[in-house]
Amino acid sequence: MSYSGGHILLSSQRESQVSRFPVWVMLVVPLAAILFQVYVPLFFEFLSFLEMPLLVVVYFALTRRSQVGGLLVGTLVGLAQDSLSKNPLGMLGIVNTLVGYFAASVGLRLDVDHPMIRLLLTFFFFLFHQFFYWLMVRALLGQQLVFETQRTLVLGLLNAVVGISLFHFLDKLRKAS
Repeated sequence: MSYSGGHILLSSQRESQVSRFPVWVMLVVPLAAILFQVYVPLFFEFLSFLEMPLLVVVYFALTRRSQVGGLLVGTLVGLAQDSLSKNPLGMLGIVNTLVGYFAASVGLRLDVDHPMIRLLLTFFFFLFHQFFYWLMVRALLGQQLVFETQRTLVLGLLNAVVGISLFHFLDKLRKAS
C-alpha cells in the first residue's frame, strides 16, 4: 500500500480484485451446507456443533470482498436455513446478513488468504453469530436463552478448525473453475 495525496492506494492486484465463482458453486455449496446442517445431525449427533451455513457465508463474504455480495449471501443462506428449521423466520437471516456484511468488510481490508487469519476470523465470526443470535432471541422474542461462554468458545474453535479445511476445499473449487 502506498500513500498519495490523501488516499491510500492498493499496491497489489489481489487486494483490489473480487473473487468470482461459477454460478453452480454459488448455488450448490450453500444448499449442501444447509442440507448438512439439517440432516447430518439426525444420523451423526456428534456433528451437530458444526455451523456449515455460517462457515459458507463467512467464506464467500471474505473471498468475494463485496459488502453487497456478503449481505446477499448471508440473507439468502440465513432465510433458507430458517425455513428448514424450527426458528422463527428471519432470525438466522438477520444474523447471517450481519456476518456476511462484516466479513466482506474485513475481506476488503485484510489478506484473508492466510490460514491463520482465516482461523481467527472464522472463530471471531462464530462468536459474533452466536452472540447476536442470543441477543435477538432475548430482545425480539422475549425468550430467556442461556449464553454459555465456555461452550461457545470451544464450539467456535472447533468450527474454525473445520472452516479452515472447508475453505481450502472451496479454494480448490474456485481455482479449478
